[in-house]
This record gives sequence, C-alpha cells and structure tokens, in this order.
Amino acid sequence: MKILFISIVTMFSLTLASCSKTNPSTDGDPGIERKFRFQLYTNEDFSNETSVIKFSIFIRNARTTFFDSSFASMQIKDIPDAAHKIVIEKTVFGTGNSDLAAGFNYEIQNVGNSWYIDTSRAGNVLKVIDYAFQ
Repeated sequence: MKILFISIVTMFSLTLASCSKTNPSTDGDPGIERKFRFQLYTNEDFSNETSVIKFSIFIRNARTTFFDSSFASMQIKDIPDAAHKIVIEKTVFGTGNSDLAAGFNYEIQNVGNSWYIDTSRAGNVLKVIDYAFQ
C-alpha cells in the first residue's frame, strides 16, 4: 500500500511538472535588430609598453549574455591609434524592449582586470561603444 501511494504521488508530481507552462520572453520582438559597433583604439603613446593585454567584448541584459568574444592577446604598444581603430559590429535580435549593457573587459598580465561599460536603451537600433584605452 505504501509503495502504491508513493508511486501515485510521484506520477502526479511528474504530470504537474510536465504540464507547467512558462511565459515567453518579454525582452522584445524577435524581428527587431539591434546593432552594436565596438571601436577600440588609444590616443596615448604606449610605444614602449610591452605588457600583454587581453580584451573581450560583450552584450547583455540583467539576465542574459547575448554575445561575448575575446580578442587575441597583444602588447599594449600594439593597440592602434584612432585612425586605425579596431571596429567590430554585432547584431542581436529579440532585445528591442530591453535595456542592454555592452562594453569591453580587459586584463593586463600581472597587473589586473578592468572594464568599460556603456548602455543601450530599449528600442535603440544602433549603439556605438567607442573606447579610447588609456
């Protein structure tokens, strides 16, 4: 009798779990494109700085990271000037009704980590993240 009761309770629990519904995402219309242009350069003279730096870029909201990517490691002296900036464009979908954060993370070997973050308000279809490393 005890085994039958446990079996019935288990089956009932599984049935409830399998029938539960989740609400669709309210982050936005999946047809809305939002473009992000990441621009990395420096206005400083780092020609003698040989420390290694690693950059990564990201796009996220409070709950989800929509995009992240890392650059190849480079020496700080190799960060280009404004006339030769690194430009990367990324388009994300389904985020039209959501404020997003986007930016750069970087790590200097044997020194530490830091970041540059900007925001893109809901409905903004183009956001330029212009970062002059200092």
